[in-house]
Amino acid sequence: MRKILVAGNWKMHGSHAMVSELLEGLLAGSESPSNADMAVFPPFPYLAQASSMLEGSSISWGAQNLNPAPKGAHTGEVSAAMLLEFGCSHVLVGHSERRSIYGETDEDVADRFVTALESGLVPVLCVGETLEQREGGETESVVQRQLDAVLNRVGVGGFERAVVAYEPVWAIGTGQTATPEQAQEIHAFIRDKFASQDDIIAGQLRILYGGSVNGSNAADLFAREDIDGGLVGGASLKVDDFLAIRNAVG
Repeated sequence: MRKILVAGNWKMHGSHAMVSELLEGLLAGSESPSNADMAVFPPFPYLAQASSMLEGSSISWGAQNLNPAPKGAHTGEVSAAMLLEFGCSHVLVGHSERRSIYGETDEDVADRFVTALESGLVPVLCVGETLEQREGGETESVVQRQLDAVLNRVGVGGFERAVVAYEPVWAIGTGQTATPEQAQEIHAFIRDKFASQDDIIAGQLRILYGGSVNGSNAADLFAREDIDGGLVGGASLKVDDFLAIRNAVG
């Protein structure tokens, strides 16, 4: 059985004191048995702190983005090699906020995915539709387009050590959540797409749900056949809330 990955995306939140308190709480909570893996994605300035505090623990850490260039004149950007120096194992690529606010295209996301794979990082590929696209009946076509941009570059084999996160944009930070049935429908669509090319990879692929996951809805979401965990936003900034989601796995 695939393990659940409970991943906390802290976005642009935090301070040295807050990160310390949060990680100390997660470390204490992670000592209790669970069937879930846990990872956190702090802002870049706190990666060294996360590396120092989490090294040797069961909690992984990663970054929220990377630049596909290995080095050079890219002010404000961070390379894969830099992330690896801070012990990162994962990196988010294509988060909806990167796409909508900073204009990352499907091709940009594919470049970042390829760079992550080639460097040894596990890419967490984020896909999902806006409310307008959902109401227009475009959910599957949008998700397929976003997946195809990467599959056309790396093939299905590129997902042997990758994660996909379905994040309906309309449910991120809004308090709205896709119903478990709605989420399962799209997760099954994603898995079927991979299964049409490779049953083994499709069966092993972890597909996370990201969209206002909390301690109250996590168990119902995670009980669905094709929902393998959560990419958690706001609830990951509170120890008790994040651990409640982890513990919902059982």
